[in-house]
Amino acid sequence: MTRPAPPMPLRSTAPVALALAAALLAAGCVNLAPPYQAPAPAVPATLDGGAAAPAPASDIGNVPWESFITDPRLRGVIAQSLEANRDLRVAALAIERARAQYGVSRADLFPTLNATGAGTRSRTADDLTTAGRSNTSAQYNAQIGFASYEIDFFGRVRNLNDAALQEFLRVDENARSVRLSLIADVAGAWLTLDADARRLLLARETLRTREQSLSLAQRSYEQGATSGLTLTQTQTTVDSARADIATTTAQLAKDRNALHLLAGGPVADALLPPVALEALAPPPSPAPAQSPAPGGTPSPSGADRAGSPDPARWQRTPARVAPLLAVPASLPSSTLLRRPDVQAAERSLQGSFASIGAARAAFFPSITLTTSVGTASNELSGLFGAGNGTWSFAPQIRLPIFDAGRNQANLRIAEVARDTAVAQYDKAVQTAFREVADALAERATLQDRVQAQQSLVSTSQRALDLTLARWRLGADSYLAVLDAQRSLYSAQLGLIAVQLAEQSNGVTLYKVLGGG
Repeated sequence: MTRPAPPMPLRSTAPVALALAAALLAAGCVNLAPPYQAPAPAVPATLDGGAAAPAPASDIGNVPWESFITDPRLRGVIAQSLEANRDLRVAALAIERARAQYGVSRADLFPTLNATGAGTRSRTADDLTTAGRSNTSAQYNAQIGFASYEIDFFGRVRNLNDAALQEFLRVDENARSVRLSLIADVAGAWLTLDADARRLLLARETLRTREQSLSLAQRSYEQGATSGLTLTQTQTTVDSARADIATTTAQLAKDRNALHLLAGGPVADALLPPVALEALAPPPSPAPAQSPAPGGTPSPSGADRAGSPDPARWQRTPARVAPLLAVPASLPSSTLLRRPDVQAAERSLQGSFASIGAARAAFFPSITLTTSVGTASNELSGLFGAGNGTWSFAPQIRLPIFDAGRNQANLRIAEVARDTAVAQYDKAVQTAFREVADALAERATLQDRVQAQQSLVSTSQRALDLTLARWRLGADSYLAVLDAQRSLYSAQLGLIAVQLAEQSNGVTLYKVLGGG
């Protein structure tokens, strides 16, 4: 009966145990990276938030966009964009790539164990043997071990791993910035579509009333009650309104295309602003103008309809997609440090400190280990037999003596990269400060601007009504009516613009304050 082979002596595994112990001890060795300290922000300590408000905007980073955006249609478009937008997809893939690169770098902290097995058979020619006869030999071996594992006494590998980690975190912050920008861009495009739709409805109503005015002026001219100059001026207002319709129609199509691009595909009509659906529909047929009253003067009812657009069509309640942010009178600048672009700049800065540590470690000796344990035999059946154990242990030390300044140049590169990262971090903070300050400055006057523009529309409407009354009494020419119509149209366009600015400002504040 064959006796079982005795276990391999423990002393044969001693080199591997020694190597693993050295690897564990390396974790507590010297780190040559300079201590990290974030630069003090080169901005004032606080931002002027305008009038005090009950809720602090510094909490906005904790507000998810689903809670901030109040319009369900816009929430649907944003949800679609977060699923299908190509820029966001690229950012997500960049995260995956950085995560994989970090995994590669982190693997250098540990030995790479490999198992190998080999077998050879060879025949020696007759003339090469002492006995003058050919000889056939065989050798088989099986080993497990690792090769060229660096004992990280001076932190080179750990600092390279830290730099890779900071790069991964930087890419992650960049992706968060892309996501936040996408939310704001979709909201802005949706609001712009709403505003341009109301502009188009206003232009159509304006064209309808001006065509009525032109028809009345034509009949008055034929009856000799109106000069050719008045007729020509009335025609110019009609042509101007038609040009505005053509321009705004094209712009509305561009707005919708931009929204489709941001959303990653066509946006369903049910998710568009309601006024946009009305504007995209074919315009209604124009109503016929009334004949002028005897004596060449248009009837009062016809003149009234020819005076101004019907506000029921264009002056819809503008889309309100989010509440105006409540910003305290004194907003700490530290709030800006949570913005993803600022966080990304700081991650780059932290990574540059780790790169300096890796560059400094290149000036010191490096120790690598190659070791293995296994078994060997000239018979495959005896590969695991008693006394066939093998081992090898090959430490190697590398001491830089002369490199023509390569290590010094690499260290200088790392230091310059650190200084560059400091400047980029400062710029990111200053840019964030300016963007928030600009948004707050606009916010402080928006309510006054809206009220002033609403008052201007009302005043312009009253001025037009009075001018029409004077014209009907013969106290003014119809040119004064045309001027009043143009002033009212301009004021109405201004109201749409300032209402858009009011809603866009809320979205902008959410973005520049680093909203979630």
